[in-house]
Amino acid sequence: MATLYGLGVGPGDPELMTLKTVRLIKESDIIAIPQSGQDVNTAYAIAKKAVPQIEEKEIARIAMPMTRDQQALDASHDAAARRIIDYLDHGKNVAFLTLGDPSIYSTYTYIHKRVLASGRQAQMVPGIPSFCAVSARLNEPLAEAGQALHIIPASYKALDTCMELEGTKVLMKSGKAVGEIKDMICGQPHRWSAKMVERCGMEGERAFHSADEINTQAGYFSIIVVKDK
Repeated sequence: MATLYGLGVGPGDPELMTLKTVRLIKESDIIAIPQSGQDVNTAYAIAKKAVPQIEEKEIARIAMPMTRDQQALDASHDAAARRIIDYLDHGKNVAFLTLGDPSIYSTYTYIHKRVLASGRQAQMVPGIPSFCAVSARLNEPLAEAGQALHIIPASYKALDTCMELEGTKVLMKSGKAVGEIKDMICGQPHRWSAKMVERCGMEGERAFHSADEINTQAGYFSIIVVKDK
């Protein structure tokens, strides 16, 4: 039976793609990439550097609108799943490319669940998460011994509540919340220290080694690591 593979291509550096992901890209019949308006899909661009043969594959551009309108999201996910199911029913294996790891805030998971619910086969293939690459870029651990590690979608959650959590806080999906995060940390410098990496492993990568340095105009691919003092 044909299978849908959710492939994590890692955070940006093509050398961080796993051997399994590389193999499945080569073996799959269809390469599915989420499309939200940009001309070049980031996950595809990363994969192409590691697997140039990907350009010979049939590409399925899957519409994934950047919105929080649940009705619109459900409609797009349903349509994407139907399209992929059609490929599977014709005996074609599909490799769906996603940044980082497919189990962490990935649009792929919505397709994955729908395909499984339809009785078809789907499998997640792990990739290196962006926050692990950020930790390596900063050259320091995220958590030690009994320290808790919290992964927080910063633009979706109440920051004041999240910042009360003990341990290391990884703030993903910061977006327009970067300024609020910086103000909160700088306002209580005795409580927290923070570092940020923008576009880790990609062209234009920048590291900020203190809260004061953080650029409030940083782009979407920015992760802030906050530690208790």
